[in-house]
Amino acid sequence: MTSPATRPPIELVAPAGSLAALKAALNAGADAVYLGLQNATNARNFSGLNFSAGELASGVALAHGLGRKVLFAINTFPQAGRSSDWRAAVDVAHDSGADAVILADPGLLAYASQRYPDLRLHLSVQASATHADAIEFMRAEFGIRRAVLPRVLTLAEIEKLIRKTSVEIEVFGFGSLCVMAEGRCLLSSYATGDSPNNKGVCSPAHAVRWYNDGNQLEARLSDILIDRYGPTEHAAYPTLCKGRFEVSSNGEHTMDHALEEPTSLNALSLLPRLHEMGVAALKIEGRQRSPAYVGQVTATLRTALDSLQADPARFSARPEWQAALARHAEGSQVTQGAFDRPWK
Repeated sequence: MTSPATRPPIELVAPAGSLAALKAALNAGADAVYLGLQNATNARNFSGLNFSAGELASGVALAHGLGRKVLFAINTFPQAGRSSDWRAAVDVAHDSGADAVILADPGLLAYASQRYPDLRLHLSVQASATHADAIEFMRAEFGIRRAVLPRVLTLAEIEKLIRKTSVEIEVFGFGSLCVMAEGRCLLSSYATGDSPNNKGVCSPAHAVRWYNDGNQLEARLSDILIDRYGPTEHAAYPTLCKGRFEVSSNGEHTMDHALEEPTSLNALSLLPRLHEMGVAALKIEGRQRSPAYVGQVTATLRTALDSLQADPARFSARPEWQAALARHAEGSQVTQGAFDRPWK
């Protein structure tokens, strides 16, 4: 592990759900963008998003012309009888000139490493690698160069992990917060009948229901009541872990967020610590979000990272940066999530 004085700057990795979002990310100062195809190999395979072959070529050319990188996400697990579609996506990633491909499935990692030994491989957050043994196994078997960590580890756990692996570590710095194993939420699968990994969302549109009940708005996932909102309350998109439920404690019953409040991860104030411990890259969540979101969040974090690099000893998270990020936070709330938690 290198010393803080010689450590390279943290790479800022921004989401690109469209060519417009890619341009917004690059214009705002992203070092790299991550993107995917318009098919099932991509967890964010939503209508109107992602890249056709022509858009992919344009995006790669634009990024490389500016000296930036393109990371190609193939982050779903192959479906039975269709593995050739996922191998074809790896072929596209290589042929397009992508700087790295982000994979979760061991079979695809084997295919990519054997067919394209010079293709840089990153381990997706969907692989749920939370300890050094898992990451080192993937390095030894498939030659991965970077691992994206799930959003469930503390700073102390991340620092310990970095000491035990030569693989670069990428962490999420802003965006939606998942408290489950990424893409494997059994709550969501039970309620909707769909895999969050293959659908790329906790609450697929077909399962979401809204009902007016007098002066209240009911949010349901399939037939499960998630929340009720009064006339003046903001109605959040219904996910099971962020619903309000009746909670019993010491004989008293209250209605509250039993698992997690609607909030977004914001690691802005933790940037000096992340850099000191050797985190290689900071990832912004949100390929399903608008180009405006991508541009504004990327610009804010770019300014913060530049400030950190210029004078680490005097870095502080400025109020205007926090305000800019809060405008894009779920429920208008932010948290440091599992990075710095009093509970275990």
